Formats: sequence, C-alpha cells, structure tokens
Amino acid sequence: MEKADSSRRASKNQPNPLPVLAILAKDVGELAVHETKVFSPILKGWHPLAAGVAVATLHSCYANEIKQFISGIMELTPDAVQVLRAADKLEKDLVQIAVEDAVDSEDGGKAIIREMPPYEAETAIANLVKGWIKTRLDRLKEWVDRNLQQEVWNPQANQEGYAPSAVEILRIIDETLDAFFQLPIPTHPALLPDLMAGLDKCLQYYVMKAKSGCGTRNTYIPTMPALTRCEIGSKFQGVWKKKEKSQNSQKRNSQVATMNGDNSFGIPQLCVRINTFHRIRSEMDVLEKRIITHLRNCESAHVEDFSNGLSKKFELTPSACVEGVQLLSEAVAYKIVFHDLSHVLWDGLYVGEPSSSRIDPLLQELERNLLIISETVHERVRTRIITDTMKASCDGFLLVLLAGGPSRAFSRQDSQIIEDDFKSLKDLFWANGDGLPADLIDKFSYTVRGVLPLFRTDSESLIERFRRVTLETYGSSARSRLPLPPTSGQWNPTEPNTLLRVLCYRNDETASKFLKKTYNLPKKL
Repeated sequence: MEKADSSRRASKNQPNPLPVLAILAKDVGELAVHETKVFSPILKGWHPLAAGVAVATLHSCYANEIKQFISGIMELTPDAVQVLRAADKLEKDLVQIAVEDAVDSEDGGKAIIREMPPYEAETAIANLVKGWIKTRLDRLKEWVDRNLQQEVWNPQANQEGYAPSAVEILRIIDETLDAFFQLPIPTHPALLPDLMAGLDKCLQYYVMKAKSGCGTRNTYIPTMPALTRCEIGSKFQGVWKKKEKSQNSQKRNSQVATMNGDNSFGIPQLCVRINTFHRIRSEMDVLEKRIITHLRNCESAHVEDFSNGLSKKFELTPSACVEGVQLLSEAVAYKIVFHDLSHVLWDGLYVGEPSSSRIDPLLQELERNLLIISETVHERVRTRIITDTMKASCDGFLLVLLAGGPSRAFSRQDSQIIEDDFKSLKDLFWANGDGLPADLIDKFSYTVRGVLPLFRTDSESLIERFRRVTLETYGSSARSRLPLPPTSGQWNPTEPNTLLRVLCYRNDETASKFLKKTYNLPKKL
C-alpha cells in the first residue's frame, strides 16, 4: 500500500493518473504471481495448497480496501470504473491461481475458494450504470411533459410538417445512446436492454400524450334523434324544420365545444401530429441499426449479442405510433365531416325539399379540406386519411338519409337525386383517377350502394319486406305485434331497423299510416 501510494503521488502531474486502488490491484496481482513462482513451490512441502493460502490472504487484504471504496461510490465516474475493473481482474487472476494450485486436492480447491468471498465489482458497476440510466430517463420524461405543454403543432414549423419536439426527443435519445456506449464499462451488451426498455417507454409516453385529447371517431358522430314519421304535405313543415335544425346543432355542439377552446386541435394541427407519429415510427429502424453498429465496436460484444435481436428492438413505440396514426386519421376524418362541415351536412343536406338542398355545398367544403390534408400530411399516410374521410362521408350521407330527424322527408321521386348526389360524392374522391383507387371507393361505398335502392322501392313492398325480416329475426312471438327493432347502426337492406328508418322518412300516406298503427310514432320530436 505504501508503494501504491508513492506511485500515485509520482504520477499526480501526468495527464491521466491512475487511482490508488487500481495501482494497488495491479501490484497485488504481480505479488501473487511472484509468490507462486518463487515461494509456493518450496512451501508446498509444508502445506499442500501453499499458493491457494497465499492468494486467499492477498484477496482478503485487498477486500478490506475495495469494500470500503464500493460503499462510498455515489455515481459513475471514470476513476470508479477503473478501480472496479482492476479489482475484478485481480479477483479473477487470484481465483485462477487457487484453482490451478488445488487441481490435485480432494475437493478441487472448493474450501480455499470459499475463503474468498467475491468483491462483486461487476455488480457494483452494473448498479452504477443502472443509476446513470435512471437519471437520464427521469430527465427525459420531465422533458417530454414540459415540451408537449409548449408544442403548438404548427404545420409551418419545418418543411416536413412534423413537430419540433419530436426532432428534439429523437436527438436526445441518440445522444443518450452515444453517451451509454462511451461509458468505460465492460458490460454494454448486458445493460443495453435496460436502457432500450426505458427509452422505449419514454417515446411511447410522448406518443400517448401527443394523441390524448384529440378525440376519436365517436367524439364527433352526432346522437341519432328519436324515430318519427313524416308529416304528409303539411304547410307547417317549414316552421318545424327551422326549430328542429337549431335544436340539432345545439345538442351536438355542446359535445364538441370542449374540443375547440384550443387551436392545437384544428385539422392542420392534427395532421402534424399524424406526421410526427409517422416520423418517429420510421426513425425507430434507424436507431436500431445504429445500436447494432455501436455493439459491433464494443470490446465485450459476443456473436450472441447480435443473433438475439429482441434486446435491441423498440417494442412499444412502433405499435403506439401505428395506433396513433390510425386513431388520429379517423378522428380527423370524422371531425371534418361531422363537426367542421356539420352546417352543410347535418344541418343542411336534404333539409326541407331535397331538390333544393342538395350535396354541392358539402362537396365544395370537403374538397377544401382534402386540399389541406394533401398539403399537410406526409405522402405515406395521406391515402389513409383520405380513405377515412371517404368512409366518414359515406357514414354521414347514410346518417342524413336514415337518422336525419323530422326536418327530412323523401318521396320515391327523390331517389334519383340521392343517387346522383352519391355519385358526385364518389367522383370527388376518384378525382378523375388522381384520387383514391377505384377498388377502395367500391369497398367503402358498399353499404350505401346496398341501401340506396330502398329509396326507389314502393312503400307497400318495403312494409312487406320489413314484416318478413322482423318475423325471421324475432320468430313467432312477433306475429301478434311487431316488436320495434333496436338501432344497431349496421345499416343493411335486409336489416329490420334500416328498413324501418326508410319508412320513417318516406313522404307518403302508406308509410305514415303503417308507422302510426304499428308503433304509434309521433310526427315530431
């Protein structure tokens, strides 16, 4: 120890002086080798495990120093790691000498090894690294909270149209990985999964927080009014319509008022969030490749560290990004159709006389919104949002026809208007071949195409068909009195509730009398 101390004092003015316990470990190791070469062969005459006893004694002397040192370390410093690595090397060398010395003894040296309780230098290093990782992750989570509160999701913030906070969090993660692989430790591959799992959770947290409060498809769909029958040819129709219209919009707006106090939930801002999730998702692959490169340059990496791909993959974030894109894509579509365009859809389309309240205003507004989407959203997710918007438009169109409230009534002659309008809606998304592929348009217009022929069908046939499918659904119990089929929202030309709703909005005597007699439906809400 005196020698180690004087060596340390001598090297004090050099650029990287060795810590005293690292010098001591090296010296003890050299002393052990000298002992086994010079003294042990002679002393073996008096003791069968002379070398073993010598190294066990040296191990115990160094143990007093290193245990005290380990208990005083608070954080990962190059000096601490240097001492711990030197202690670990010394211990392995001493144990090796004891094992070789006892090769011929009865117990193979087990008794001697038992007298050398481990320094646990590797465990101490691992605990220090885990502490380092925890500090970094805690800091990153605080950063996410702070920065997402300030994020305004501005589409003009950068050329790619994603959030500056995402660029920043990816940069911090990159720097954290660099710093981790620069730690002077021998166990990067073993501790990497801890770091990866923590970074993965932080990124997932960012995505979850960024999508919270954006609403879902169901946030925007209006509640369906109660079933009514048509007021045939009433001159008061106009009065009821105006009143109904204002009630309709009030009921729905109270639901979404909370969504509008803040401009960070506008359509362009929601599109920026979608771009951001897409960007993070694509960066995951880049980060994973970079980690493999870091591992290749690691002193302690083995072949199995590369073959076991799982520990180097982000498990939670990619799926959180995919779900985030799906959820917000739907939210954008249904917000446009049912909230932003409610004045031309829910409160406008076919209100009063269908021929004078057709689909053109809705198409103009839809086109304007599709343009915003095309200019804001990354091309890889653009088709998805436009497809969801078409889906929402078809849902909206059907909701107007089958649950539009007493302000709407359709005669059989109106069926041509409805079909022409629906064709115009599809044409908007087809955009002369520049829009959605024809097979997608067919797929999402399937339900509407199935329901529209009911508006051409005469009331007697509809009533007959309604009776038949209700009896099939409810069996003989429905013979005496037809039950009122519940609303499933799964519109279908053979579903009782869909047929019933076509009759509710049929502007003729036959349908109105049938509904009065069978269900005593009112003419107004």
